[in-house]
Amino acid sequence: MAEARKWFDNSQPQTLQGAVMLSYITAFFGILSLIGGAAIFAIVPLAIGVAGFGVANEKRWGYGLGVGLSAFNVIESGALLFLVGISALGTLSVLLSLLFAVILFALFIHPQSREYQRIWFK
Repeated sequence: MAEARKWFDNSQPQTLQGAVMLSYITAFFGILSLIGGAAIFAIVPLAIGVAGFGVANEKRWGYGLGVGLSAFNVIESGALLFLVGISALGTLSVLLSLLFAVILFALFIHPQSREYQRIWFK
């Protein structure tokens, strides 16, 4: 019998639950970017959503993808903030993007998340 796929696993630690939810939220904003015509900016957020689905289903590849892409997202958002500059009009949205990217990365690499995935993920 095939395993049932799930979008969210409430038996996981809160750090991974938060990472999954934030991954889906990031993917939602990626879809909005895609609809808005910024296809190149939608690739990483959509892939983070896929990683969140992998984590919800306790897949080791999902966790690895989530850590790697969230780290890349932090670097990308930080570089964008540097390019936009502090005095620009869009600074608040870029700053919030960086904040959420850092939170997502922190949730993935939290010791509780790392320990859980090390023991339970396949």
